[in-house]
Amino acid sequence: MSINGSRILVAARILTMDPACPIATAVGVNREGRIAAVGDLISCQKQLPDAEVIDLGSDVLLPGFVESHSHPVLSGVATQPPAYWIAPYVGYPTWQSVTDLFEKLQAEAPAGQALLFNGFDKLLHGAPPPTREVLDRYFPDREALVVDNSGHGAYFNSAVIERMGWTKAPPPDPVGGSFGRNPDGTSNGQAFEAPPLMLLMEALMPDLVPHPLASAAQWYALMAGNGITTASEMTYNSTQKQSFETLAQLPHCPLRISLYHVSTAADCAGPWESDVAPEMLCKQGIKLWADGSPWVGNIALTFPYLDTPAVRAAGIQPGVPQEMNYSREQLDQILDQLAGDRLQFDFQGQSTICTQNWQMAIHVNGDAALDVVLDAFEAALQRHNLLGTDHRWRLEHLGAARPDQLRRAAGLGVYASMGPFQFQYWGDLLDGEMFEPEQGSQWCRVKDATEAGLRPSYHNDGSVSPPSPLGNLKTVVTRTTQSGALHGPEQRVSLDQALRAQTIDAAFILGREHDIGSIEVGKLADFVQLDVDPHDVEPMHLEDGITVQATWLGGERLDIAAFERAAGVSDPEPHRHLATAVVRRCC
Repeated sequence: MSINGSRILVAARILTMDPACPIATAVGVNREGRIAAVGDLISCQKQLPDAEVIDLGSDVLLPGFVESHSHPVLSGVATQPPAYWIAPYVGYPTWQSVTDLFEKLQAEAPAGQALLFNGFDKLLHGAPPPTREVLDRYFPDREALVVDNSGHGAYFNSAVIERMGWTKAPPPDPVGGSFGRNPDGTSNGQAFEAPPLMLLMEALMPDLVPHPLASAAQWYALMAGNGITTASEMTYNSTQKQSFETLAQLPHCPLRISLYHVSTAADCAGPWESDVAPEMLCKQGIKLWADGSPWVGNIALTFPYLDTPAVRAAGIQPGVPQEMNYSREQLDQILDQLAGDRLQFDFQGQSTICTQNWQMAIHVNGDAALDVVLDAFEAALQRHNLLGTDHRWRLEHLGAARPDQLRRAAGLGVYASMGPFQFQYWGDLLDGEMFEPEQGSQWCRVKDATEAGLRPSYHNDGSVSPPSPLGNLKTVVTRTTQSGALHGPEQRVSLDQALRAQTIDAAFILGREHDIGSIEVGKLADFVQLDVDPHDVEPMHLEDGITVQATWLGGERLDIAAFERAAGVSDPEPHRHLATAVVRRCC
């Protein structure tokens, strides 16, 4: 390394995402970790004559991938060891493969060790939610808890029922949740929605996940290993602050994080104060949920679920669902409370006006729900004089959105974070099994959103699906599902459009395009190093034909293993509460 700490990276090709200089072969990084020059080696050395030159050989550099909608801490707690991730797309495609794991662990795990599983999916696993009776066959003498991939259900055996003191009957159903019961009133080993799930988590999770911060660090590492250098947390609340700050300050922390505070928290509109550099950790907006999950059936649509074996097996009622989390009046009230100027108090008790306009981000899957959201957005933007300003309010997922809605959203200055994973993993069921092809084949209309001017970014919504920007590229460019089947080819986008959605457009929706998302002078030197240019790979092999060689943050090649080690030896006590927070509404 040079005396002043500057360096020049030389690669076979650098895809900058900067229209003014789209391709380069060298990038210079100053001692502050920002880009000082872009071009070839000679031009970079003119700017940084004493810089160390690092030759990456035949590898290719891109801006670090950006995950615009994620849950990195809670995903780690829910899925990483000591938990077992049993989602269909991480090695357990059938219920038989899941029960094979059950049998293996029952035989090999230490006697009495409780076991946590996350990722059961009744649609993709092709099985009904397990009951106490089913789980007792595999775990007759140890506690076993299985969490639904949707986050809406949990399933457990007799040992858990005994631990909870529910041998005669579970508690009365709380508001907003329910317990499964046998005809005689005893527990059948099932619980649904957050209130009853929280009872289970508070009792069991401290034993099941003794070091939540170490588990969270494993998810950070997984994201970084897939080339992601910036992510968001879309269900932030203040109890998580210390954990995010601790992770951000560990050596080789691989992720910059933008926080979106849940609207249900009393302090969601409050200011953000932290000793952590804002480049590593900042609060960006507020998160709301308009409806729920298409895999559970609690969304608001204008068209019906079909009456098919797949829909029936998933416990979804055929017909047109109209399930909203808010009425239009409630949405208006919430947006009025959170948008625009707000009254606050300083340390002397004097009232002051806060001019921070937090970015609103709202989860919405169903097209009927989106009609309500767009009406509420338009009215609130007008009331608060935000129409025509750079407010960047957000829509999340948009699985069933119609072209007219996408155009309307763009006209309001609203942008979209879309989830190609919904199509990638469930597309074969969406098209003809769950919905008529007219709707199912068009699920996740990325081409329509791009042409409407929504400037969509892509996300994987961990832990609903694994963090895989390259998988997203393959899905939207080929419009094929994990099985290789083609659905809705008219929604395909070009590779260049897809790359922008995973870099500079994702940075834009996070309000961070001035710092990240492209390789330009003055921006942070965050890169993903690939073994091949995506343009040189057959589209069907964009996921399996490219290897992430390294990730770079602030011009430093990350030692992800060192980061995980540092998290593993950190004090677990301040973070134990994270283990009880893994239940959230499906995002």
